[in-house]
Amino acid sequence: MATTASTASHTSLASVTLEVADLEAAQRFYTAFGVADHLILKAASEATATGFRGFTLALTVSGPATVDGFLGAAVDAGATVLKPAAKSLWGYGGVVQAPDGTIWKVATSAKKDTGPDTRRIDEMVLLLGVEDVKATKRFYVGRGLAVAKSFGGKYAEFASDGSGTLKLALYKRSGLAKDLGVPADGDGSHRVVLAGAGTPFTDPDGFTWE
Repeated sequence: MATTASTASHTSLASVTLEVADLEAAQRFYTAFGVADHLILKAASEATATGFRGFTLALTVSGPATVDGFLGAAVDAGATVLKPAAKSLWGYGGVVQAPDGTIWKVATSAKKDTGPDTRRIDEMVLLLGVEDVKATKRFYVGRGLAVAKSFGGKYAEFASDGSGTLKLALYKRSGLAKDLGVPADGDGSHRVVLAGAGTPFTDPDGFTWE
C-alpha cells in the first residue's frame, strides 16, 4: 500500500554532481541534450567504476513529442539507446546512456500528444538503486528528509523543497536495472555526488552527500 507524508520544513536534494572523464565533452553533450542547467559536472576521481553505477536520472515531461525531442537530441549528441521510446501501461518513454556512462530515462504519463515538443522539464528525479528500500528510507528520514510516496520495499520518493524540479527517490537496485535494460552487476565509484543541507555523509549504499 502506498503511503504519503509531508512536513512544513525538511531537508531535500539540492543538486546533483556527475563525475566525468572529459569535462568539455560532457558539457557539450549535456548542453545539446538540454539538461546542462540542471547539473554540476566535475572531473572524475581516480576511483574506478564498472558496470551499472546504481542510479539513473529521470526526466518527466509533458508529452510524447517532448520525450522524443529530448531523446533525439541526446542520441544526436552521442548517447546510446538502451530502450527505444515506446508506449507502456504507464505512459510513454525511453532510456539512453550518455557518453560519460550516466543513464537517463525520459518519460511522460501521457500516451498521446496534446501539443508540440516543448523541451521543458517538469521534474527531474535522481533514482538511487538500493539493496533495501525500507532500511535506506529509514536512514534518510533520520537525516531529515520527508517521505512523499512509499510503496513498501519497492520504491520511496522524498519531498522536494518546492524551489525547483529536482527530487530524490529510492528503487530496488535489481528492479531499477531491469527497468533500464541493463545488468544489475556493477562495482566501484557511483560517479555521482548529491548535495543538500547539513553535514556531509555517505548512505548505506555508498552514495555520498556534500
